[in-house]
Amino acid sequence: MKTELYKLLGKPVEGGIVVIADHASNHVPDGIDLGIPADLMNQHIAIDIGVAAVAERMTGAGTSAWLAGISRLVCDLNRDIGMPGMFPVVSDGYAIPGNMIGDDGRAARVAEYFAPYHTALEEMLESAEPALIVSLHSFTPGLATCDKPRPWEIGILYNQDDRAARIAIALLEAEGLTVGDQEPYSGRILNASMNRHAEAHGRPYLSIEIRQDQIADEAGQALWAERMTRLCAGVVERL
Repeated sequence: MKTELYKLLGKPVEGGIVVIADHASNHVPDGIDLGIPADLMNQHIAIDIGVAAVAERMTGAGTSAWLAGISRLVCDLNRDIGMPGMFPVVSDGYAIPGNMIGDDGRAARVAEYFAPYHTALEEMLESAEPALIVSLHSFTPGLATCDKPRPWEIGILYNQDDRAARIAIALLEAEGLTVGDQEPYSGRILNASMNRHAEAHGRPYLSIEIRQDQIADEAGQALWAERMTRLCAGVVERL
């Protein structure tokens, strides 16, 4: 199933695993001009680099993947309505003049993109209740506005429900990885999609951030897809 808003890979099954990638695409719909150089659309401010390929490789044997179809610069789908950054006017030091759209413009994008995306996602989850939801993201090794490099290969985020997170952190550390517990972001703050679709319904979930240099090429994507598939199976087994 595919629309401009999302693409569903595989068939969701009850008791399976659903991978959700809210920042999988850098697509800008017709009629929107962000007013930025084209090369910025291939950088982390516009898309979670490597995530779509990892999610696609994870699909199969009870795992499906839900990939957003629009850039986070058009509408950040992993935000709450009214939350700063939903329509960023500046991202990592870059001005986004096409997002100076006022209250009416923001409301129009919510109605056209955000609301139908999350309605369709919830309908899919209700149709085949998963054993685990995986919110898959990637993060840049360092921000342009900060010289300090980020040491974690992977971060695990959570808000109130840390059931799956605690299992996952231990499994990843056992592999010798440097794992961020609520790093490089805190799930108390940046967990909107999982708050909406997982915590609000009691569904176990993992909110995962992989450092982009780990999944920037096919070899890394294959390695991490296998690792994430194995991790998710281990978490489900232990829940």
